[in-house]
Amino acid sequence: MFILGILLGVAGAAAALYAYPAVDQQRESSIVLVAANGRNTESFHVTMPVDRIMVGAAGQKQTVPPGLEWPPDRVIRDIRVEAFKIRNARDTVVGIASRTVAEDDSGEIIDWVLHLPARGSMFVNMRPEALNGGYRRGELRAGSREFAPLSGFMTERWIPDTSGDADAPAGRIELVTNYVRRQETP
Repeated sequence: MFILGILLGVAGAAAALYAYPAVDQQRESSIVLVAANGRNTESFHVTMPVDRIMVGAAGQKQTVPPGLEWPPDRVIRDIRVEAFKIRNARDTVVGIASRTVAEDDSGEIIDWVLHLPARGSMFVNMRPEALNGGYRRGELRAGSREFAPLSGFMTERWIPDTSGDADAPAGRIELVTNYVRRQETP
């Protein structure tokens, strides 16, 4: 009888979780455009400083969140890490992103990780030098779930706010992805 009670309890809990999921990841509709070259394009942005969640770097005077102490370890002394909320073209928060900037013997390394709940994540390695127009460009190196079979690139650009409003944000970081499904090799 005791074992039957445990089995019925487990079955009841499973049925309840199936009917009323504990985690309901709402998926915001994707705003994907098809470019003339057949690739998909999707735009995101980060409003600064409103969407900055965290910034960590050695010797930083004003930290986000307040009181954050960057470890004094010399291994990460030349690394700056930022976390952001990312917004789509409708200005709706659709996920989070992190940008890591590091220095090594070969120069500056910039990596972005974008995570869109219910869709997956993508890892982009940026070139440190800006192209004409102030863009940085990076390759989509890896992805999970929806982004796993894709290849392509992402651009990053700073757009300052020019409205002149006293309470306006400083500007925004514009991220534009451009990707296509990888060709399967037989």
